[in-house]
Amino acid sequence: MHDPISDLLTRIRNAGLAKHASVVMPHSKMKEAVAQILKREGYVSDVAVEATPLKNLKLSLKYVGRAPVIVGLRQISTPGLRRYVRSTEIPRVLGGMGISIVSTSRGLMTGTEARQQNLGGELVCYVW
Repeated sequence: MHDPISDLLTRIRNAGLAKHASVVMPHSKMKEAVAQILKREGYVSDVAVEATPLKNLKLSLKYVGRAPVIVGLRQISTPGLRRYVRSTEIPRVLGGMGISIVSTSRGLMTGTEARQQNLGGELVCYVW
């Protein structure tokens, strides 16, 4: 797999559009950290690591009525073009209605947390 974060975001987007209850994908530490942030922020209901012969990551999606909670996902930093920001340059997504995920020296965190801790890093994605 060339880009695991792109794979994660695409699988979540496709599962939401198809109204699936959950989505399963190959496990990685980065994907698990992004999924834990999505759970903490209320975008997915559960994150589980399944120990089959190969580890899988299972996300249970949340819905409001028939509409998925995750309206949009956008990858910012790609393998071909990395995007780094300072703590003062971390953007607010939809005026605070969404979150940005930043990879800092202290791990993955939301843009708000990185701003509060005065940390910059690689801008991974936006979720709204």
